[in-house]
Amino acid sequence: MLKNEGDRLTRVAVCSPQAEYFRVENLQAHNIREVANQERARVQHAALSSLLANHGVEVIDIGEFPGHPNSVFTRDMAVVTPKGYIRASMGISTRVGEDRWMAGALDRLGEPFAGAILPPGTLEGGDVVLAGPVAFVGHTNRTNPEGIRQLTDLFDRMGVEVRVCRLPEAYLHLDQAIGLLGPDRLMVCRNLFPWELFRGYQTVLLPCQGFNVNFICLAPDEIIVPAANLPLIDAAEETNVLIHVLDLSEFAKGTGGPNCLIMPIERRQKP
Repeated sequence: MLKNEGDRLTRVAVCSPQAEYFRVENLQAHNIREVANQERARVQHAALSSLLANHGVEVIDIGEFPGHPNSVFTRDMAVVTPKGYIRASMGISTRVGEDRWMAGALDRLGEPFAGAILPPGTLEGGDVVLAGPVAFVGHTNRTNPEGIRQLTDLFDRMGVEVRVCRLPEAYLHLDQAIGLLGPDRLMVCRNLFPWELFRGYQTVLLPCQGFNVNFICLAPDEIIVPAANLPLIDAAEETNVLIHVLDLSEFAKGTGGPNCLIMPIERRQKP
């Protein structure tokens, strides 16, 4: 189960790139900037999986979804909550079906089912940042008001408050603008949101021109960041956060960052 994305990460599902990520005929339709180099992408993804495993994270490789190059970005297909997983509803036509594919994988792993977002609602996992009693939810091109309404109904039953964050079109998902450094500490893109949105949390500001806050919180004050994101690295160092830097350039070609590459299934609070 997952209550707070600032807790210690203990279990994830990934999809290592073997063939599908490189089979892209229409880049624009898949929102992919450039076809990745196969050898480098596999090495980079393996390095991420090894880093996670070496820090006590159970890494489950669920394989690729045939015909879906974006299935490597597992984060978007579901939202894991304190009561089980919520099946997403993909907001781009080329990813439709990935949500049910991930649901099947989570069912096989024994994860409880807590609900589903149904059309015409759309909602992708990258637009949900779970911070204990609060879920920050992005209103983006991938997550629409009906999807947010359905998610809010599900979270209301769990006692989780939804705070909606409207994002400019330059941001694909909310996890590019808000990330958890710890259970009650956020890193936030500067000047994007009204400050009352973050009441009850400490905030670290990041100037996000050309960069974003997409990272993996491995444990409180310990994160995995892409090597190309120097402003994020500098900001984390200034706040005494332990940083693990990885080259993930082949996934930036698919408009994804480290957080996009994992489906976080379980986190545990510090004893």
